[in-house]
Amino acid sequence: MSAPGSREGPGIGWNPRPGESESPLIQLTRTRFREFLREPEAVFWTFVFPLLLASGLGLAFRSRPNDVAKVGVLSTAPAASLVRDALAGDSSLTVVMLDDTSATTALRIGTVALVVVALDSQRVEYRLDRARTEARTARFLVDDALQRARGRANPVAVTEALVSERGSRYIDFVLPGLLAMNLMGSGMWGIGFSIVDARRKKLLKRFVATPMRRYHYLASFLLMRLGLMVIEVSVISAFGRFAFGVPMRGSVVAFAVACLLGALVFGSLGLLVASRARTIEAASGLMNLIMLPMWVASGVFFSAGNFPDAVQPFIQALPLTAVVDSVRGIMIQGLGWAALAPEFAIIAAWLVLSFGIALRFFRWR
Repeated sequence: MSAPGSREGPGIGWNPRPGESESPLIQLTRTRFREFLREPEAVFWTFVFPLLLASGLGLAFRSRPNDVAKVGVLSTAPAASLVRDALAGDSSLTVVMLDDTSATTALRIGTVALVVVALDSQRVEYRLDRARTEARTARFLVDDALQRARGRANPVAVTEALVSERGSRYIDFVLPGLLAMNLMGSGMWGIGFSIVDARRKKLLKRFVATPMRRYHYLASFLLMRLGLMVIEVSVISAFGRFAFGVPMRGSVVAFAVACLLGALVFGSLGLLVASRARTIEAASGLMNLIMLPMWVASGVFFSAGNFPDAVQPFIQALPLTAVVDSVRGIMIQGLGWAALAPEFAIIAAWLVLSFGIALRFFRWR
C-alpha cells in the first residue's frame, strides 16, 4: 500500500477522482468472492460435502420394507416340527432348523435373533439376548404366531391403515439440520480463518492507510456470505427435493429469510472469533469451542428434546437451534410467520450482539 493521500493508496481523507468512485465495500466484497473461488477446498466443503453427507444419510435411513426376523428352532427338541410349521406361515419370520451347537453359535454371533426350544406341544422356551432390539421384536412376533396357531382369539378386532408420507422420514428431518449446520460451518470457518490468516501475514495493518472504514471490511465478509448462501441453500434444498423428495411445505419467502438470518448470524460469530485472534490455532480452538456444543445439542441429527428439561432453555437460546427449528419448521411443518417469530428474534439478537461486539473489539494488528 502507498502512503495516505496518494492516488495508488488513498488515505482516510481521500477524495476519489473520476472513475475511482467505487465504494470500498464493493471492492472488498468482490475480493472476498475471488478469494473463495480460488480455494478448491473451500468450494468442496461448502457445496460438495453436504450433498455427499445428505446422500449417505438418505440412503442409510431410506424407507424400506419391514425387516424379516430370522429365528432358529432347535431341531432336537421334542415338538420342533410343530413349532416350525406354526411359524412358517408368518411372512415376518424366517425359520431355520438348528442343532444345539449351531443354535448356540448362531445366537452368539447374531445370525439369528432368537432360538425357540419346543419342550412339548404346550410349552416353549425362548433363548435371546434382551439387549438386542431385534431379539425382543422377534420374541413378540414368534409368541404371537404360536399363540394364534394354538387357537388364541383376539377379543378386540383391529385393522391397519398403513401411512407413508413425505416429512416423516429421517432424511426429511436431517436435511434442514444439515443445511443449517453448513451455514454455520461455512460462515464461521470461511470468515474467521480468512481474517486471522490476513492478520498473521500482516496484511490487515496495511488496510489502515486505505479509505475504507472498519465496518467496510467486516461487512464485505457478510455480503460475500449472503451471495454464497443463495447458491449454497439452492443447491442443497434442490438436491433434497429431487433426489429424496424432501418437501417444502411453508413459504419460500420465509425460508429465504431464515437462511438469510442464519448466514448473517454465523458470519457475525466468525467475525467475533477473529476480531482478536492472532494465530490459526487460536481461531480454530475458539471456533470449535463455540461450534461443537451446537453440533451436539441443537437438533441437527436428532431431536434437541432428548436432552433433560433443565438444559432446554440454554439449548433453545443457541443460534443453531433457532436456525434448525425455523428451517425445519418451514420445510416440514409449513410454519407461518407468527410461529417463526421466537426463532427469528433469537437469531436477530445473536446477530446484532455478535456483530456489534466484533465491530467494537476488532483490531487490525
